[in-house]
Amino acid sequence: MKKAVAFFDGQNLFYAVKTAFGYSYPNYDPIALAKMVSKANNWELSEIYFYTGIPSIEDAPFWHNFWSRKLAFLGSRGVRCYSRHLKYRNQTVQLPNGNSTTVLVGQEKGIDIRLALDVVRMARANEFDVAVIFSQDQDLSEVADEVRSIAKDQGRWIKVASAFPSSPTMANTRGINKTDWLRFSRAEYEQCIDPTDYRGAKP
Repeated sequence: MKKAVAFFDGQNLFYAVKTAFGYSYPNYDPIALAKMVSKANNWELSEIYFYTGIPSIEDAPFWHNFWSRKLAFLGSRGVRCYSRHLKYRNQTVQLPNGNSTTVLVGQEKGIDIRLALDVVRMARANEFDVAVIFSQDQDLSEVADEVRSIAKDQGRWIKVASAFPSSPTMANTRGINKTDWLRFSRAEYEQCIDPTDYRGAKP
């Protein structure tokens, strides 16, 4: 059996699931998703890493509390969680009527870099045979090149895979370039919904 480690880009996965399946908040269970993908490919899941930006309590108390509760639970289940505060910037967007408006948009800084560094570090340390990245962020394509170089230097087999939702409403049908693409359906996703709702009262 090949040993797998799952790496979750929490925000990227949420927005992909929202587009594909219509869910309005991150209701996925990373542990269940990682186990599902590993079992389907006959891999032995050894660890799960989760990365996300979190708004400050001053900017968005509701979502700050949501992510704080969700990450605390994941950490208690053995998931290694990494978070950073979202930085808010004014951004101009086009409206359907042709006008434009300025909105405040939260941006992650350093999350994809942290994920990439962990994948490369663990590949060098021979801590996995398969890195399963739950993301479609093309900035992570260079990770696959680096891992392939490590595999050649170490004379061993290493795979990097990109796992993401698939549906007819998805405009982005590509996984991370230079990785194996692992699509999962709505039915498969719905088997991996977290039974706990960390939102508390709705916003």
